[in-house]
Amino acid sequence: MLRAQHPNYGQLMDLGLGGKRVVITGGSKGIGLGCAIALAREGCHVQIAARSQETLIGAESAIRESAEGVTVISHAVDLSTTQDQMALVEAAGEVDIWINNAGAIPAGDISTIDERTWRAAWELKVFGYINLCRAVYPSMVERGCGVIINVIGAAAVRPQPSYVAGAVGNSGLVGLTTALGSRSLAHGVRVVAVNPGLIVTDRMGDILRREAIDQFDDEGRWEELIPDDPAPGSVEQCADVITFLASPRASHISGTTLTVDGGASAR
Repeated sequence: MLRAQHPNYGQLMDLGLGGKRVVITGGSKGIGLGCAIALAREGCHVQIAARSQETLIGAESAIRESAEGVTVISHAVDLSTTQDQMALVEAAGEVDIWINNAGAIPAGDISTIDERTWRAAWELKVFGYINLCRAVYPSMVERGCGVIINVIGAAAVRPQPSYVAGAVGNSGLVGLTTALGSRSLAHGVRVVAVNPGLIVTDRMGDILRREAIDQFDDEGRWEELIPDDPAPGSVEQCADVITFLASPRASHISGTTLTVDGGASAR
């Protein structure tokens, strides 16, 4: 019965991503770069966007070294501005998979994050994701296919007062994903999200240094705050999940957010 329903049942899993066109914002380092490498290895043609041309050049080189026969294009843009957001969409052209990943909301509680800092962070991550979804989603619906993946953050499901701007912004982006993805499959489009927990990146060090100041009044003691149960995840672990969600093998997944944090948010 299973074989009748699923012709590939029992075969090795081919993700079916060869030749797909992908855009990854914040793609020059960390999780974004990890996704670019993983998807390029699956045969995707990759476009990455970030502010720094220098880091983009290095990322392009790393992607090409990891995968042969795929196109790699970079875009130096400031995705906190509507002008550059729309310029990226226009330059990217027709896209099969769009991954929103750019943005890092700073830590701080309600009294230490001033309005200017809060708004600036949300312009990039929250409104950046919203505006790019607004621009990309209708064209995917018109074509009858496409995948949008929002890389958000576990603070959405485990809000802490010491990261209030991120908790509120991330929660809103989970809501965006649910609202769009709950009906998108009727148009052949999927909208999903991933909430990474603590992942070994430069960003992890920044977060823990801020916590070390709060706890010890000494950012130099940040390594004492690295947990071991669960230990931080790797970029590759997060990128593998995103790659699967981007693939046709995840064709019945939409409107949901998967938390990748070793179970920390479930405690």
